[in-house]
Amino acid sequence: MRMLNTIKEEKDGCLEKHFENPPQLIINDLSLDFGGIHALSDISIEIHKGDIFSIIGPNGAGKTCILNCISGFYKPQKGKIVFNTVDLITLKPYQRSSLGIGRTFQNIELFKNMTVIDNIILGRHRLLKSGIISGGIFIGKTIKEEIQHRIRAEEIIDFLEIESIRKKMVCELPYGLQKRVELGRALAIDPKVLLLDEPTAGMNLEETEDIVRFILDVNEEFGTTIVLIEHDLRVVMEISKSVACLDFGYKIAEGTPGEIQKNPKVIEAYLGDELN
Repeated sequence: MRMLNTIKEEKDGCLEKHFENPPQLIINDLSLDFGGIHALSDISIEIHKGDIFSIIGPNGAGKTCILNCISGFYKPQKGKIVFNTVDLITLKPYQRSSLGIGRTFQNIELFKNMTVIDNIILGRHRLLKSGIISGGIFIGKTIKEEIQHRIRAEEIIDFLEIESIRKKMVCELPYGLQKRVELGRALAIDPKVLLLDEPTAGMNLEETEDIVRFILDVNEEFGTTIVLIEHDLRVVMEISKSVACLDFGYKIAEGTPGEIQKNPKVIEAYLGDELN
């Protein structure tokens, strides 16, 4: 099994690539309150197409809140979120998904009494064009559409190297493979931006290396922009192009991994001696 530094060397071309274009995702002055608790305060971030952008910080810093605001689970009291010139704030979660925003969750959110392939096909629901009546009769164009979506699901299964478990129930799978299936379901919508909430949490070293390899492959082969929340700082520093650090709902720093590691505020609030 390849180590993280070996994976990084193989993907240098991807990490060094710079896109001279406007930001794909703009978060401007984002604030989110829960009663008297300020979860996010005036957060501004710009993420360019093809970047791997990581968000780090202590527990409770507001990292997942940002992803929930982007995907539409939370509605901020203030600020804008613009994706490819479209203001997301007024859109429903399914409408944001239709624009090409996919995500995974910190706690696995799969249908555990369904098979792996059925979970992944379900991720393509937003792409279905057949109505209730034609879907119920299941003839003509509906059959062709079903075949096309199943072909794409099988391609994702091959990409994630889970062919051997494609017909297994999710509840029968070990944790690491369930996380891989959840990544597959997020990929099923063919996302332009993929929000990953602690994709390596709870994994051993081998499982971590596998999921990191797949994240890099998604970024390089599909050109998908990655927004990553991750507590494994070695993963963050190895694969990220840019990193933002939050503390108590405020952004205290943003920059390259090298700049973040040397930032006094980040060291004091979060890093400490962890990377030394």
